[in-house]
Amino acid sequence: MYKYFLFCDSKRAKNAALSLLPIVGWMKIYRVKEWLLSDIVSGVSTGLVAVLQGLAFSLLASLPASYGLYTAFFPVIVYFFLGTSRHISVGSFPVLSLMVGQVVTRLVPDTGSPVNITGLEGLSQDEQRVIVASSVTFLTGLFQLAMGLLQAGFIVIYLSDTLVSGFTTAAAVHILVSQLKFVLGLTVPGLSGPLSIIYTLEIIFGQITSTNICDLVMSIIIMVAVFFVKEINDRFKSKLPVPIPIEVIMTIIACGLSYGFNFKEKFRVDVVGQMVKGYESPIPPNVEVMQYSIAEAFPMAIVGFAVAFSVAKVYAVKHDYVIDGNQELVAFGASNIFGASFRSFVASTALSRSAVQESTGGKTQIAGLISAMMAMIVTVGIGFLLEPLPKSVLGALVIVNLKGMLLQVTELPYLWRRDRPDFVVWLGTCVAAILLGLDLGLAVGLGIELLTVVFRTQFPRCAVLANIAGTDLYRDRKDYLCISEPDGVMIFRIPSPIFFANIEFFRNKLTEAVGFNPLRVLRKRNKALRKIRKMLSAGMLQVTKRGVLPTGYSSANDSEDEGKMEELDLPSDYSNLPVQVNWNSQLPANICVPRVPIHSLILDFAAVSFLDMSAMKGLKAALKEFIRVDVEVYIVSCDENILDKLCSCKFFDDEIRTSMFFPTIHDAMTYVQKKHPQEDTPYKDQRRKTPTKTKEACTKL
Repeated sequence: MYKYFLFCDSKRAKNAALSLLPIVGWMKIYRVKEWLLSDIVSGVSTGLVAVLQGLAFSLLASLPASYGLYTAFFPVIVYFFLGTSRHISVGSFPVLSLMVGQVVTRLVPDTGSPVNITGLEGLSQDEQRVIVASSVTFLTGLFQLAMGLLQAGFIVIYLSDTLVSGFTTAAAVHILVSQLKFVLGLTVPGLSGPLSIIYTLEIIFGQITSTNICDLVMSIIIMVAVFFVKEINDRFKSKLPVPIPIEVIMTIIACGLSYGFNFKEKFRVDVVGQMVKGYESPIPPNVEVMQYSIAEAFPMAIVGFAVAFSVAKVYAVKHDYVIDGNQELVAFGASNIFGASFRSFVASTALSRSAVQESTGGKTQIAGLISAMMAMIVTVGIGFLLEPLPKSVLGALVIVNLKGMLLQVTELPYLWRRDRPDFVVWLGTCVAAILLGLDLGLAVGLGIELLTVVFRTQFPRCAVLANIAGTDLYRDRKDYLCISEPDGVMIFRIPSPIFFANIEFFRNKLTEAVGFNPLRVLRKRNKALRKIRKMLSAGMLQVTKRGVLPTGYSSANDSEDEGKMEELDLPSDYSNLPVQVNWNSQLPANICVPRVPIHSLILDFAAVSFLDMSAMKGLKAALKEFIRVDVEVYIVSCDENILDKLCSCKFFDDEIRTSMFFPTIHDAMTYVQKKHPQEDTPYKDQRRKTPTKTKEACTKL
């Protein structure tokens, strides 16, 4: 066998190359005449958006604006070769930029001295922040690369859509607050940690009278114009060849006005300032910074991958190709490691930018490569034209693009009506991320989500099933009107795995459904048998042709039996009795035993995916309790693996037999009806027949 794994031939080498370099696969099918022009148009359009978002999101990362252009270039080059998605636009993402910014402001605050870190001595504040951001990015890339190589792409399944929605909404609130200082033209130090958003708002409102009117008016005009044009783009996207690049238009106008009227000097407007021309030599990461930022880097790695993978999956389904989660982790890990060496910050994808790339006709990552070339042209050649651009313009562009994330709050009423646990996950994640920060908020959200999973599995919605008239279908009797419930038969559905945490809940629900406690009934019966034997031996009962007649009175005091209580849990012993006891008939003297209204119990195991040892012991005890009070138990739709496990764990004995298992509920019901033809239960009128909420089963089915 080991030779098979160590053997390598040309086919295996080819498959390995295709998995590590997906570009080889799609390049072979590239249709130059049909796709190249579309990719060029898409690349230019996406490049313009990527440049502006790079400038704007670098402010979220508390870095000079020009470094956002690095993030729009270096990670895209690596992803071009290693990524499996053909449509996402790789680059800066506002949530990740903000998370980077929180680390940057924590280690290199606006006021006061930075954390004592070797390698930051003698550098300016901007240079220190660039090193911190690139080191955090390098560590984030290492985490992603390691998870990809270890085939840990499945980790994204633990970030549900509800959790991501609540988290990104909280991030949008953080982003909005962080951009207020640019929109209002205020000097607000960057804060991080729990309740930092409260302290930031306190500072902003304390300085509100110092608002720069020019910045505020310019921001409002830009936000209104961009908002309305984006609405036009959305409404007429089927008629427009490409979306109107309103952000680019407003940026050019703002640059021209700022330069022509000298906003910086006349109105004290804070502008982008000197742009870094060209590319700097690569730098190694700072190990001490990586040690200080481990707690933040891992959530960044998870969030960046989760967002990119979810967007990539949407376009993969739409355009009918396959993406590989593990290879995506490798691609983003390598992209961030490479980009960090050239001073870029954490890259992922932005939904708006990817939508531009796909909607303008992008077919492959050649469009992404061309968008990177656009960023390179700005960096190398025309970046100086953006130097008079007011930062309030970038802040306004960031805020107006938060619309989609902020509107996710409208999901709450729907979640409240349809799924309360998901409502708790959304609200808990959002509130925690707003108040405690994005890193702690994500951890709290994951904790709440796992608790809801435990809650759902530990307290599932068990149901009593009944037959839909005229069919072989069995559904929850609460939900249907036209149902048939055979007398003496109870069908009980377990809708989740059974394990140590919910076995007692399952047993309690089963007891509640059948309407009696089988162990209590068994003990009462065994006590009654003791009393009957004593009365027979004492001559207080006389056996006649008409049955047993009392000839005396027996005290109800059972204190003499307390020393043998453990015997009461054993199967009833009818030996040496001259009569057969019918527990559902009238018993002699003052003997009182609860009656059992069913003769058969069917357990539906269709949704039971596993049993642990604790659950197996509890299930065995529960089944024996019912069997010992003359209730026949049947298990249906049991998974073969569970059945094999039951056999290997010696679950079966003289009382619990393999013959109780049936493939379907209908098979078990057919067997029961043949065994108990037209048998009535004395408690037929106690069984509920009318549900509280109904579905039109007769017409729908």
